Amino acid sequence: MRRDLDPWVEGYLGYLGEMRRMAPRTIVDVRCTLKKLGAFMQAHSPGTPLWKLGLDDYLRYLQHEREAGSSEAVLGKQLSHVRGLLDYAWRSGRSERNVLDGFSLQDGIRQSAPRTLTIDEAGRLVQACSSRRGADRRHRLVILLLYGCGLRTSELRALDVPDADLDRRELRVNSGKGGRQRTIPVPSAVWTELLAYLAERGGKRGPLLRTEIKHRRITTGEIASIVKDAASRAAIAGKVTPRTLRHTFATHLMDRGVDLAVIASLMGHRSPGETGVYLHVLPGRTSAAVRSLIEEEGDEE
Repeated sequence: MRRDLDPWVEGYLGYLGEMRRMAPRTIVDVRCTLKKLGAFMQAHSPGTPLWKLGLDDYLRYLQHEREAGSSEAVLGKQLSHVRGLLDYAWRSGRSERNVLDGFSLQDGIRQSAPRTLTIDEAGRLVQACSSRRGADRRHRLVILLLYGCGLRTSELRALDVPDADLDRRELRVNSGKGGRQRTIPVPSAVWTELLAYLAERGGKRGPLLRTEIKHRRITTGEIASIVKDAASRAAIAGKVTPRTLRHTFATHLMDRGVDLAVIASLMGHRSPGETGVYLHVLPGRTSAAVRSLIEEEGDEE
């Protein structure tokens, strides 16, 4: 690990990994925030440790970042990173209090509903993916897994053949955000196509989705291109990304009355609060609703 920060701050980052079990990517994000903050404070309050600075110092930094074009969401994430460090310093006896405790951005973080597809658009997107050739079937499966299971791009590309539980008709996600694992019930129509793909692919090991050349694990860029090209063929206006399909998965489950806590679990969120940006708590069932997501559209085809 790089050692380019104050030794005590490096110790805090080690604590996040060893004791808090935070994902390496998250720790990298915290490191970037603290490094950026440290450089700014060194220019304005040289020689003063981050945990000894006052609220005015941090307000100055936030204003600088805002003027530099950082969004409220980015500022909120940075604020969370710094608040964690200051809380750790307070509990360690290095400071008298956490000056950011209870502080929130003055104008708040206004979260807007993410882009989602309508039922009709989702159906057109699936229909735009042919199943004539092996490559076409692979592209179609990418769309079906993103929309029918709500997977993140990183989760989809990390799937291995054994992650498809043939007995329980589920997918095991072992590389979720924050290192969290989960299982996802697969809609019947998607499961049928997955089984056909596995039979054609052959083998019991290795990446579930592979590149056409050299049969290496599919890349993030290729997944994005598959979605973009399918959206173009389906004549769907606006930008459509793998994340759009993940949000669509959650939103369509909400429309079917699935409880927010269930959707949060299916999406791999730490709590239903993470899902609240575009969902509402509604009474409903669990895997039955997930399986109906694609089945209903399959019947229409």
